Amino acid sequence: MRFTSLWLPFLATLVLTLAGCSDGDSSSAGNATPENTPPDYPVTWRFALEEIEGSVQHAYALALKESIEDVSAGRIELDIFPYGSLGTSAQLTELAKNGSVNLAFASPGHLADQIPEVGVFTLHFLLSDNSEVNRQLLASPELLALFETPYASRNLKLLAFVPEGWIAWTANQPLRTPGDFRDLRIRTMTSDMAAASYRAYGAKPEQTPFSQVYTDLQLRKIDAQANPVFAIEEMGFYEVQNTLTIARPTQFVASLVTNGDWYRELPQKQQQWLDDALDEVAEKAWRTQENLNQARLKTMQEGRQLNVVRLTDTERAAFAEASQPVRQTYIEATGDRGREILKRIGQLIKTLETEAENSNRSSD
Repeated sequence: MRFTSLWLPFLATLVLTLAGCSDGDSSSAGNATPENTPPDYPVTWRFALEEIEGSVQHAYALALKESIEDVSAGRIELDIFPYGSLGTSAQLTELAKNGSVNLAFASPGHLADQIPEVGVFTLHFLLSDNSEVNRQLLASPELLALFETPYASRNLKLLAFVPEGWIAWTANQPLRTPGDFRDLRIRTMTSDMAAASYRAYGAKPEQTPFSQVYTDLQLRKIDAQANPVFAIEEMGFYEVQNTLTIARPTQFVASLVTNGDWYRELPQKQQQWLDDALDEVAEKAWRTQENLNQARLKTMQEGRQLNVVRLTDTERAAFAEASQPVRQTYIEATGDRGREILKRIGQLIKTLETEAENSNRSSD
């Protein structure tokens, strides 16, 4: 009896302590807290990247970290995991789906195999040649709304599209015509839709992991690869290839995603902080990728014999014509929803281009 009376107060204290720890852990994962119970701050959100430090995604993550920590007055902290920390791109998407990470980048290069509609961003010569038009398109709430249901079907909440620059090609020869791609073993992103764009030119796509590309180029297991300029520089692909062809067939567009349930269950204040931070970094991210791609091209040209080839409008038109059948492939893979997405993107681009032309005339 004496033993029991001594331990009862201690056990009560322990139970209360454990209950407090449990609430803190739940809040730090970003889950909803009981009504009228404030979360334990600071809350840490985990952000997984498909790219290494120094990349466009890393620059975006740093900007978002600064913004979210500022708007929340330090109550939200962002923990960034560069590529290689947690797994491959496909594995990062799975981590986002099951809530193991709170935010993640997911590129169409692999995501199109799960969400076929997003494969539209791997189609060549669909976007405008006007960079400002593309910026406005990719930030458009209407564009995001077109993809809301497809992402939700995979328990993903689409937060933003993040453009990372025009795709360029490296090889040991210029790639000026579709004929130059005949039987060329080119590394593409891993989705079938991404590969289809190069099959249209007669190439033999090789869907190898990003981390393996340098070695495969070095050992001549593949003949070429396609990536934004900044990625070509940071991964050193230009060290084992002597020709960079700037063709601008499409932009590399990543999507920022989270677990749908996690987002819905966020306390309203935290959800607003996240939305405000995303809005704040959108235009900054666009300018960052433009500057980074220009700087990385200059770096590659300094102190190294790199042949840079820029396709003429006539040469690009030949590729654009050869790429058209892939749009039907996209429609066959996505049905009516994909057809509508393709149609609406075309309409949005035309509207934005018209507005840009009118604005230029009025300023003249």
